[in-house]
Amino acid sequence: MAAMTSSSPLSWSGFAAAEPVFADTVRRRFQLYKHHVLATVRADGSPRATGLEADFRFGELLLGMMPDSRKALDLRRDPRFALHANPGPDAEMGDGDVRVSGRAVEVTDPEFLARVIEDADPPQPFHLFRTELTEAVRIGLDGDFLVIESWRPGQPLRTVRRK
Repeated sequence: MAAMTSSSPLSWSGFAAAEPVFADTVRRRFQLYKHHVLATVRADGSPRATGLEADFRFGELLLGMMPDSRKALDLRRDPRFALHANPGPDAEMGDGDVRVSGRAVEVTDPEFLARVIEDADPPQPFHLFRTELTEAVRIGLDGDFLVIESWRPGQPLRTVRRK
């Protein structure tokens, strides 16, 4: 696929439009398990890693959180995040190791929130963030090779194979 002209963060649907096959692979990997690991930046600049359920809905990768949770407060202050897909119950990881990173933007639009409530019936109240991606990475094995696929807005999918 041709390189995009913008290097700004992209919504999930923007990522899917830029790299449909890779975005589908990443989404399917996240959907294998319900819980994943979210990294945020604490007020003192140190990292915070915490569990999270990620949801793909309405063309967005959404992050829902309990009201006033530390991770929600982190993202309100500093929107940078990384989300690592649950690696599963063993060391095989046949579908690879996947992570995305970027900015999390709090959703405050009442109409969008109402759509989410109607469609997903989340526990309320809650904070909801939509993601703007700056990177998606999948690391997997192909025989004796480690295969690293990475994407950034405005750049084509990059694949590196290491023996």
